[in-house]
Amino acid sequence: MEESLKVDINRIANINSPDEVNERIKNEKGLLDLINSRLNLDAVDIRTYNPLSLAFIGDCVFELIIRTVIVEKGNKSVNALAKDKNALVNAKKQSEMAEFLKDHFTEEEAEIYRQGKNAKTANHSKSAAYSEYHRATGLEAVFGYLYLTGRVERCVELLETALNFERK
Repeated sequence: MEESLKVDINRIANINSPDEVNERIKNEKGLLDLINSRLNLDAVDIRTYNPLSLAFIGDCVFELIIRTVIVEKGNKSVNALAKDKNALVNAKKQSEMAEFLKDHFTEEEAEIYRQGKNAKTANHSKSAAYSEYHRATGLEAVFGYLYLTGRVERCVELLETALNFERK
């Protein structure tokens, strides 16, 4: 993976200070709130979601953050963008990230990870071992849970931690 993919969240968001971050979070409606209000969706108790449903949405959240980072690094051909994305969004890489991030999870996140990792799946990635696929599913479940509870900033923080660790 290229050094150019090192995450600098403040640069991406054009934010200069922690106070600006807090102000933007406070004043901005989150994507989930926007979707729910505009499409008249009722709030659902997060505890009713099974881990694979959390992983389903978490897969998208994880990929959206990665794609955003890659695109914000500069204009490239679609093939180059896809290559950079595929280097990070795959079961093997997500499994490695999950192993590293386990020590950074809160108790709540660790429980969601465990449930996602241990969930019975009907299929798995052909390019990854079962254990890697299950760890990746656990990580996606955490991202889905955080997104659905309005904590996208925590998703970004975890991903930033994992990406910055990779550079060392």
